[in-house]
Amino acid sequence: MTELSDISRNVSILGLERITELLSLMGNPQDGLKTVHVTGTNGKGSFCAMLSSVLMHSGYYVGAFNSPALLGPADSFRIDTDRLKEKAVSELNAIYAEIAPLAERMKEKPTEFEALTAAGFELFKREKCDISLIECGLGGDMDSTNVIKEPLLSVITNVALDHTDRLGKTTKEIAAHKAGIIKPGRPVLFAGTDGAALEVIEAKAREMGSRLYVMDRSRLRVLSRTLNGTEIEFKGFGRMTVGLLGEYQPENAAAVITAAEILREEGLNVPDWAVKMGIGDAEWPARFELLNRKPYVFFDGSHNPDGVALAAKSIRSLFKGKKAVLLMGVMADKDYKKYPALLEGCAEKIFTVKPKNPRSLDADHLAACFNEAGFKTHSCSSMESAVRLAYSYADRHGLPLVAMGTLYMYAEFLDALEKVRE
Repeated sequence: MTELSDISRNVSILGLERITELLSLMGNPQDGLKTVHVTGTNGKGSFCAMLSSVLMHSGYYVGAFNSPALLGPADSFRIDTDRLKEKAVSELNAIYAEIAPLAERMKEKPTEFEALTAAGFELFKREKCDISLIECGLGGDMDSTNVIKEPLLSVITNVALDHTDRLGKTTKEIAAHKAGIIKPGRPVLFAGTDGAALEVIEAKAREMGSRLYVMDRSRLRVLSRTLNGTEIEFKGFGRMTVGLLGEYQPENAAAVITAAEILREEGLNVPDWAVKMGIGDAEWPARFELLNRKPYVFFDGSHNPDGVALAAKSIRSLFKGKKAVLLMGVMADKDYKKYPALLEGCAEKIFTVKPKNPRSLDADHLAACFNEAGFKTHSCSSMESAVRLAYSYADRHGLPLVAMGTLYMYAEFLDALEKVRE
């Protein structure tokens, strides 16, 4: 069986030359798809999960491409909100086998993400998806997904500081990359709040002759938050339940509702009831995901200061002032030194771990960072020992356990949690 590694290089290089060449050799499958193209610093995955659910309830057959893959390469793809079934996995493997000789003909071999992107376009074409939701991997203008010529809608969920070594040191610089997904004459939605970013996006929309929609937060009212979901009211739609947990999910839901309104203007049939059911039923892993109830165990993939700040808000609001036990692993290239200030008052004790990723930070180094800020910490030698110790501590003290810091430790954490619960 052809593996992804047989086709591509496990590196990250921005640019459209390789993906354009590869897709051309494949017959440009992306050109036959109806797409919603999504970028943003945070919230892309949750937005796509809820919009996929809304469109599926509306009667559309929906494909979705997201990153990073949490449980293996095939996990980057969803069909009608589900992980790929056996038939689709077989189809994906067949696509990899067809791409391999094409990649060998190229002047420069594609990266892993470029091969995944190309395979996704081809998979959604073969599956005859009515609509495909395509999430950018990094930035926008030079991301391999940015070969889409005429999206139904471009979406920029928000702009905050992340990947500053590659995208820029300010939100204005980062927004310039993300605004690169705006296409001539096609609508764009900005659901963020950063004023400097909005100026850049407005200018790009004018340049491209694209109608810009900015989400109106005054339409959103949060009524109540529990571990069973968040009750909201959105003007024009009434009350509904947001099924995904987390402080940030009501605003993601508001962005989805706004996107649904725009897609209606583009000719799609998206009834109000489908919006409400889709937002209530949506599932998305690793975003304040509840994994266990005694003790409560959550996983949140927050991996930058903006995301960690929102995770801290979730801890404060969902646990009613009770502190949590944190299990943390981070990537060394993230701005993790800001995390202690953001998590002040949230953590009873922090167990640190080094995820199995070449970019990950040493557990002792992370523990020292929190120790200096006055947190009680314990550095762990492995994920299994970290989960065992943190789980036991949370259980004994009647506290929730929240694993956080990076999406890249999700699969490893699940495996360890399963062993601890045996």
